Parts: sequence; structure tokens; C-alpha cells
Amino acid sequence: MFVDEVDIHVAAGGGGRGCLSFRREKFIPRGGPDGGDGGHGGSVYIVATAHKNTLVDFRYHPNFEAGNGKHGQGSNKTGHSAEDLEIGVPVGTLIFEKDPPEAVPESTTVTQSDSGRLWADLTEEGQRVVIAKGGRGGRGNARFVSSTNRAPRRVEPGEQGEERWLRLQLKLLADVGLVGFPNAGKSTLISRISAARPKIADYLFTTLSPNLGVVTMSNDRSFVVADVPGLIEGAHEGHGLGHRFLRHVERTKVLIHLVDVSSSSGRDTVQDFEIILHELQQFDVGVAAKPQIVAASKTDALDEPSRLARLEAAARALNLPFHPISAVTGEGLDALLEAAWRQIAAGRADDADATMVLPDA
Repeated sequence: MFVDEVDIHVAAGGGGRGCLSFRREKFIPRGGPDGGDGGHGGSVYIVATAHKNTLVDFRYHPNFEAGNGKHGQGSNKTGHSAEDLEIGVPVGTLIFEKDPPEAVPESTTVTQSDSGRLWADLTEEGQRVVIAKGGRGGRGNARFVSSTNRAPRRVEPGEQGEERWLRLQLKLLADVGLVGFPNAGKSTLISRISAARPKIADYLFTTLSPNLGVVTMSNDRSFVVADVPGLIEGAHEGHGLGHRFLRHVERTKVLIHLVDVSSSSGRDTVQDFEIILHELQQFDVGVAAKPQIVAASKTDALDEPSRLARLEAAARALNLPFHPISAVTGEGLDALLEAAWRQIAAGRADDADATMVLPDA
């Protein structure tokens, strides 16, 4: 099961209580205070790992608590500090802090836009962020000895650990995103150019969750492609599967817009093309502004050449690269992948320039 959004609750451990104790030993009168400090509570960390690709585990296990520190003891013994708790999440997970449930009126409808304050965006494997700090252990009475108070009876309770309510959202990390109407041929294409094996069938919304595939090219070139469920007109209003999965193409460097040019769909190719452009715009202007390549799919079943010509004219009018392809016969796939690679290479170069650290003057 693919789950890309969950709410969880995390609680760090509390610190142990400081000890009130006095040394009692034969032949040592008035041994003085010897109460040790309490141990620290465990903190909660969230770590990006490549061993997970969905948030489904958190749907059935949404609560995480780190251990409490042990109390201090006599003979100046400090209590054991609790171990930190690490929670593994897929690479590409965003962490949002939400208000506690009691702070949200029952009549309020929570939507995806109510995700909360962005805490962290884990885009690299091994990236680690502390999400809730454990409480500090309380001091024992041995820590309060002074020249005027030789037998203090003061101790401190341990501090409470931090507690947070979080929303985790997963955005897949891919270089290329495949968009288009249902049954436009996205799943067939990703199965042809990569080792991914998504479900393929001749009915709407065959793909119910995003699929990732790694494309390997000559000269040790490779990139990741994401196939998201198909869009229909009105997706931004919740029609079909809505825009829910489009977040998975937000990080891509190029979009391949597949349009079915066969007459089996019964739809107009240019109208399909324009509808998807509109839906991308309604979802996010940044996504709509990404470099796009128009791919006329299912050319092996083309029975009306005018459908292909009209779509090409519409793409050229917007200065978008156009490639007729057939995932069944392999026609045009090499040219399409090379065109995508040029956009990916340019995007990676821009990212490298943006992160370059200039030397001090």
C-alpha cells in the first residue's frame, strides 16, 4: 500500500528526578549530602532512509515515545540517561508541525493545506533532524552544597520531554514526471524504459499510486522517472483522483506530457493537452512552469494522421519539444529519452551552480 501523508505524535522522554540522600557510613559522622542527579530523557530524531518508500507503517503506528531518564541515587550515583529514539522515513519526506488536537475546534475540517509549519525537508539519505528534545535530569541535593548550607534538602524534578504533533508528507525524488489523462500510456512507457512493473489495464485509473523507475542510458547515464495517476478535467476541484499525487512531480526537472493520439479514447488530442496544462496551472504555477516535453503516445494505433498533426501544431505553438512515440514498438523512445536527458543535465547544472560556495574575497 502506498501512503504519502500521515499524522503522527512524538514525545521525548522526561528527565529523572534528583536524589535526596545523605551519606550514612560507620565511623563517618555527618557524611554530608550524596544525592546524585537524574538521567536525561531520550530525544526523538527523524532520519531519512533509502530502505523505505512509503509512509504506510505510520498509519498503523502513529505514536512514538522515547524512554525516560532514571532517577538519581545515593552515593552520588547519576541515573542512566535514556537512549534516543530514531524514526526512519523515506527520502523526500517533509515534516510539518501541527497544533495539538485539543487546539483545533471539532467543527474545523482539516485539509492538506493545513499541514502546519514546515520543520524539515529530508532530501538526502542519512539526513537527521531532532524533532523533540528529551528533558534534562534533575539535580540531586549534593549539587546544592554551599558554605552556608552544608546539608541541603533541595532537589530538582526532571524536566518534561518535548511533545509534538506532526504531519509527514512524502514527495518522491525523481528527475522526470509523467503526466497526462488516464490510459494515456504512462504505465506502459515506464515499464518499457525501466524495470518498473506497474499495473497495466484498459480501464480508467489503473494507476492508483505513483510508480518510480530508473532509466539507464549509454555512457553511464541514468535518471529516475515517476509515473503519477492520471488527471482529468476538474482534478483541482477533486474530480477523479484529484491533485493529490501531483506533489510527487514538484521536485522533477522536466515533465513528459503524454497524449493519446489513437482514436480509441474518443477524445480530442488538443483538448486533452490543454486540459492537463490548465490542471497543472491550477495545482501550482511552479509545476506548470517546469520544462515540458510533449509525447504523442500510441502512434502504433494511429488511424487518423490529422490527430497527430493537430497536437504537434499545438505543442509547437507553445515552443514545447514534440516526440511521437510508441511504447509497444519502441518507436521514438530513444529520441524522447535523449531530449529528457538534456533537460535533466541542464537542471542538475543549475542545482550545482545554486549550491556552489564562493571563496572568501
